[in-house]
Amino acid sequence: MEQLKFVKPNRCDNSGPNCLEVAIDKDSNRILRNSRRPETQIVVDADEWAAFADSLRAGQSF
Repeated sequence: MEQLKFVKPNRCDNSGPNCLEVAIDKDSNRILRNSRRPETQIVVDADEWAAFADSLRAGQSF
């Protein structure tokens, strides 16, 4: 099994266990998880991640 290195955003408050964590696998997929529930993960491919990042840069809110 591939060992993933999850990172938290710089703006995350590291005093509590409630942050989004992201890792990149060998196929360039992004794996997203909540630090409070790391067993639940969402896999997003590179194209989906790029579209999401582009929408944030364009000012779209969710």
